[in-house]
This record gives sequence, structure tokens and C-alpha cells, in this order.
Amino acid sequence: MMQRLQKILSERGVCSRRKAESYITEGRVTVNGMSAKLGDTADPELDEILLDGSPTPSQQKPVYIM
Repeated sequence: MMQRLQKILSERGVCSRRKAESYITEGRVTVNGMSAKLGDTADPELDEILLDGSPTPSQQKPVYIM
């Protein structure tokens, strides 16, 4: 499912959505080898998303404590 890059980076625990916007505008984020632009979308399960040339961690599943 396609999602905005800011949301993907935030869900993966890399940074906040606002900080992700600055990373994207600075050219630090790439999707499948192409430099990302603000407003771009990607499929977190299929696309390779890199920050500063390093892969981002996979999405963390929520932990529920009862």
C-alpha cells in the first residue's frame, strides 16, 4: 500500500514526520536509488528506502502489555 515517505520514516522510528520532511528536502532520502522529493509516496513492503545511504529499519509492530 502506497504511503507518504514522512509517514513511513516516522513509523519505522527513524524520526518525526516534521524531521522527515527536512531530511527529504536536504536530499538525504532515496527510494529505489532515486532521490526523493517532498510529497513522494512509496510502498514500504516493496520499495527500498534509504536514509544517508543506509537502509531504514523495518516497521515495528506495536507491543501491547496487559
